[in-house]
Amino acid sequence: MVGRSVPGALRRGLTFWRRSIQARVVVSTVLLSAVVVTGVGWLLLRQVEHGLVDHRVNAVLLEVGNENEQASQLLAAVPGTDTDADQQAHDLFQGLANSGRARGFSVVMAGPGTGNESLDQRGVDATSRQAVGSVPESLIRHFDAVTGSQRSPHPAWTFTSIRTRTVQGQYENVPGIAVGTQVPIPADGSTRTVYYLFPLDDVQQSLALVTRSLLTAGVLLLLLIAGLTWLLTRQIVTPIRLARRVAERLAAGQLQERLRVSGEDDLARLATSFNQMATNLQRQIRQLEELSRVQRRFVSDVSHELRTPLTTVRLAGSVLHDSRGSFDPETARAAELLQSELDRFEMLLVDLLEISRFDAGAAALDLDDVNLTDVVRRVVDSTQALAEARSTHITVHAPDSPCVAEADVRRVERIVRNLVTNAIDHAESREIVVTVAADEQAAAVAVRDHGVGLAVGESAMVFNRFWRADPARARTSGGTGLGLAISLEDTHLHGGWLQAWGKPHEGAQFRLTLPRRANRPLRHSPLPLVPEDATEVVA
Repeated sequence: MVGRSVPGALRRGLTFWRRSIQARVVVSTVLLSAVVVTGVGWLLLRQVEHGLVDHRVNAVLLEVGNENEQASQLLAAVPGTDTDADQQAHDLFQGLANSGRARGFSVVMAGPGTGNESLDQRGVDATSRQAVGSVPESLIRHFDAVTGSQRSPHPAWTFTSIRTRTVQGQYENVPGIAVGTQVPIPADGSTRTVYYLFPLDDVQQSLALVTRSLLTAGVLLLLLIAGLTWLLTRQIVTPIRLARRVAERLAAGQLQERLRVSGEDDLARLATSFNQMATNLQRQIRQLEELSRVQRRFVSDVSHELRTPLTTVRLAGSVLHDSRGSFDPETARAAELLQSELDRFEMLLVDLLEISRFDAGAAALDLDDVNLTDVVRRVVDSTQALAEARSTHITVHAPDSPCVAEADVRRVERIVRNLVTNAIDHAESREIVVTVAADEQAAAVAVRDHGVGLAVGESAMVFNRFWRADPARARTSGGTGLGLAISLEDTHLHGGWLQAWGKPHEGAQFRLTLPRRANRPLRHSPLPLVPEDATEVVA
């Protein structure tokens, strides 16, 4: 369960990141601020560190100078005959060691050397064994180089690691300062090298305190920046979100929605412009709706009004057509053409009336269980004469079991007839294959021809009213140009699909898919839209 919830949470987080401008602005601002705060904090910490270390070094050198001056004065006050050199060196070390224990530093005093022996081989006096190992080699070599030629007049110092013992009895290395100086012994004129070891634990504590303070201040500053950025972006994003919601309602058809305008700033002016745009769109949409309603009413009224004169003309035409045997050839031919055009005119009026019913939303279904195989065979039988006139053979592929769907048999038969007659018009005397199939959820009919086909993009336009791929081609079936448009409306009324595929010079295929039960959503079709004999899949 945890493994499954992590990708879901990640997807939700990515979706929120893509959709929220406010979140992206806040996160970007915080990240950039974090980089700036980190850089500034690092510079400040380095400056504080250098300042503390420099101050500590100056204090250490001053303290070492004072210790050396006091030691020289004490040694100069002792007569040379009262004690020997070793005793004077021992007294010197004791005085320095007492000062070191009181002030927190260690002392190591070594005799002169040649540079080849270690401090332990030179008669070393030290406050602790750890202090001897903490004296850096660079400082020892420095004083070995000047011993024997001339005593170094000034102290020398360097950073080092001082090994100390903690309260728990463990040893650890702490940073420190090692200062070396040479002190003359009046008894014999020799010199002793004294190493002072000052730990920097106080500097470390100060740096830790400054680091914690900077870190706390940085975190609080970032939180403050995040809060301020969130509040500032909210003032801008909130009106945008309100505009998005209003735009969604407008897109859903709620044309009366408007934005609330407050103030006179840029956002208020944007809201005013948006409301003006919505008002203009509402007015234009209403004008278009009114124009469409008038057009539909005009088509419906004209279609109804033309039926009465058409009936009269048809009666007169029928009389002429029945009497054409007594006419001369030209007049008889004119009577036949008049009869055929009257038939086509009547079909056009019927189609216009049907289209007007769809536009007015008055079309209704008379549902019943329909066997699509029977419908296809009836349509093929009724169009057989037309197919033979075009030297076209129609083949039906249907399963032995019934392909039943809950539909309006009259409308389904009209759809199939329109598809078959359209295929005859464009088959160019080649074979037409009508396939019927069904599964548990849907039933389908596919009409495949091998004629002129459809160019790229025409499969979406073929269902437009009065659209023709090639206006110069003659309609052998006497169609009105509304058949496929009416078929598409009939299919939508059933909640089905009517789709087309085609490729130039390879023919076309139209597929009708209906749900087995009315008002059931379609998710697939039992027949492919692209025929199996197609050389290439074309959308």
